[in-house]
Amino acid sequence: MRLQPAVDDLAVRIGRPVLLEDHAQSVLAYSEQSGPMDDVRRDSILRRHTARDVRARFRAAGIFETRRPLRVPGSAEVLPRLCVPVRHRERLLGFVWLIDSPAMPETDVALVEKSAAELALVLLHDVLADGLSVRREQAAVARVLAGDDAEAARILLEEGGFPALPVTVLVVRGPQDVVPDGLLAARLRFTARHLARADHGVLVCAGRVRAEEVHALFAGPVVVGVGSPRPLSEASESYAEAVHASLVASRVPGFAPVATWASLGVYRMLAAVPADAVHPGVVRLLESRELVETLETYLDLAGSAVETSKALRLHRTSLYYRLQRVAELTGTNLRTGDDRLALHLSLKLARLHGLLR
Repeated sequence: MRLQPAVDDLAVRIGRPVLLEDHAQSVLAYSEQSGPMDDVRRDSILRRHTARDVRARFRAAGIFETRRPLRVPGSAEVLPRLCVPVRHRERLLGFVWLIDSPAMPETDVALVEKSAAELALVLLHDVLADGLSVRREQAAVARVLAGDDAEAARILLEEGGFPALPVTVLVVRGPQDVVPDGLLAARLRFTARHLARADHGVLVCAGRVRAEEVHALFAGPVVVGVGSPRPLSEASESYAEAVHASLVASRVPGFAPVATWASLGVYRMLAAVPADAVHPGVVRLLESRELVETLETYLDLAGSAVETSKALRLHRTSLYYRLQRVAELTGTNLRTGDDRLALHLSLKLARLHGLLR
């Protein structure tokens, strides 16, 4: 039994349209659409996925937690729905959706629930069958990202059907129960190959991608770093840029949730600078959050005492006292350009390496 015939058969038996999504809410199959229909159903079919705001609404209704058929109330714009989870044991594989207007009788609900269990076996078979080729593919992706294997690039291009376009590498950091599902969703939405690593996920995308669209596929707090588009043979360089951009996004205020290599400014210059290059005076200063904030604000504002006082809402006398303490603790002279530059870069470097929060 395959997905489309199974969905068509179920629709005939219950006398109403059926739509099947995977766990990332991308449309896998749908029957002939007759009877009541709203813009949400029409848009899902046309776009092959559910819009972000609708996904959030359905998620809030509990579709990812339920083990049984769930009735989702309607509104002025959205018809009521019946959502039946497609699960194999505890593994969520997808959702069967039906317009619940008029309300379905319980006998039909039971029939849909039984069909969902059968669909789960089909989906599981597809996932496992695909997994055999994915293991070989992911080994090739790992070798391409390492930057020393032309054969791996050939496998992706010729055997994996990956287009011979420049690739953009994205690195995603976030909770381990969120990242894998988002990687799969991105793979389905874009022409991409993915790899899950210990502390981050990787997407190798054909061509240029809108990182904001990728970020929207993750159902949780993640940050995304984006490398520069490069030929597949140079994907390792785009990967290194994306790793660095993702660290900046996760540690430096103002860059989250998406940071591109091109937008990093001074943090691009610091990509190859180790943490032990931080000025020893700054290391001593890290024990005082108040002094760190004062110094960083002062240096970010080009050494303007007037602007720093305004930004910190601090009396000028108090500011000068703090700056004197900074000079004493760091052993520097804030009136000299070299010392100010060394302290400024060291603060940015400390933040980049997670020494400064």
